[in-house]
Amino acid sequence: MKLKKILGAMTLALVGVTGIASAQNTVRLGALYPLSGGLALLGDESFRGFELAVEKRNAEGGLLGKKIQVFKSDAVDANQAVGSARRLISVDKVQAIFGSYASPISFAATQVSEKEGVPYFELGAISDPITERGYEYVFRTNPTSRNFADRTIDVINEIIAPGLKVKPSDLRVAIVHEDALYGTTVAKYQTEAAKKAGLNVVEVLPYSAKAVDLSSMILRLKGSKVDVVLQTSYQNDTVLFFRQMKEADFKPRAVIGAGGGYSTQDTVNAAGANNMHGVFDIDFTQYLTNEAGAPGLGAFVKAYEAKYGTPPRSGHSLANYTGALIFFDAIQKAGTMDPEKIRTAVLAVDVPVGKTSTGWGAKFDKSGQNTRALPSVMQWLDGKLTTVYPKEAAVAAPVVGQVGK
Repeated sequence: MKLKKILGAMTLALVGVTGIASAQNTVRLGALYPLSGGLALLGDESFRGFELAVEKRNAEGGLLGKKIQVFKSDAVDANQAVGSARRLISVDKVQAIFGSYASPISFAATQVSEKEGVPYFELGAISDPITERGYEYVFRTNPTSRNFADRTIDVINEIIAPGLKVKPSDLRVAIVHEDALYGTTVAKYQTEAAKKAGLNVVEVLPYSAKAVDLSSMILRLKGSKVDVVLQTSYQNDTVLFFRQMKEADFKPRAVIGAGGGYSTQDTVNAAGANNMHGVFDIDFTQYLTNEAGAPGLGAFVKAYEAKYGTPPRSGHSLANYTGALIFFDAIQKAGTMDPEKIRTAVLAVDVPVGKTSTGWGAKFDKSGQNTRALPSVMQWLDGKLTTVYPKEAAVAAPVVGQVGK
């Protein structure tokens, strides 16, 4: 009996030593995304971009001379994000976390990582408050809600009003948005930017992304004779909005969507390509983009198709891929996983605009926010999401005054 105990103890000790040796030979990174529930499509698409960046880096020799080991964690909401972040840090012993696509998830998880002194690299969530809390170890490569809001106003002033041959102030504008952190933040900045630009905002209407009926809101928009609708939404509520807009025979002169709800082929397939023809989308760089200003975009698409057997579903994968590579380079220059040295290295990053596969550059302010990332303007034309602005990224001219066929 004593011999069994001794052998058992020796086995446990050996396992422990092996685990320590394994940990010493790898860089342990957490990947925290919504991989189930209503946000799963773009959560998974975002993770795929991160996964491809890891595979690329490992094929090139890894990070800090070690192989990257990824610990994947699902978070469907803010509460689960807290638990997932804690588990990644305390159980999986990750040295940094990457994520997260959804702003509420990122906002909650970063509270945990900051408290534990673990770097958190955000690659897709856009709400400004994520990097406005004075945190030392939260960094973000992608554009923010304010950037998205400003772009929607640009579309009205520089594309829609000139195309309709009217003054921007003559257009009746409505701002509708899902009522969680993501939609609320974008709508807040849209309202401020519209006021500053002298636009006539006649409605600001929040709603739940889980709503199963938006008909009363649509009838209100119709009754207010709205010319331009600005919507910030996820996928399901975008589909519902366009289906019920058709049922109500509501035909605004333009619709501008912000974010992932407007960017996937699945959304257009469900809502109807004819219904969404001519609709503008403000979002991360998509794939019908001039590659002259986004070097490496084509190579990414090929790598994606080779691994997953299908074209990318959204630009979210590209944004996560590009962002992860920027941070991997910063960590490599830091020469360590020490959070303070990583922060110093991230703040020293200097990548000009137009030198990454999204077309973004990279220069981080003291809050950890990339100041060289801006969303593009796309338009759904004959079932394809086509970049129409800015000019250096455009592959087609915008079509104005037509929503639906």
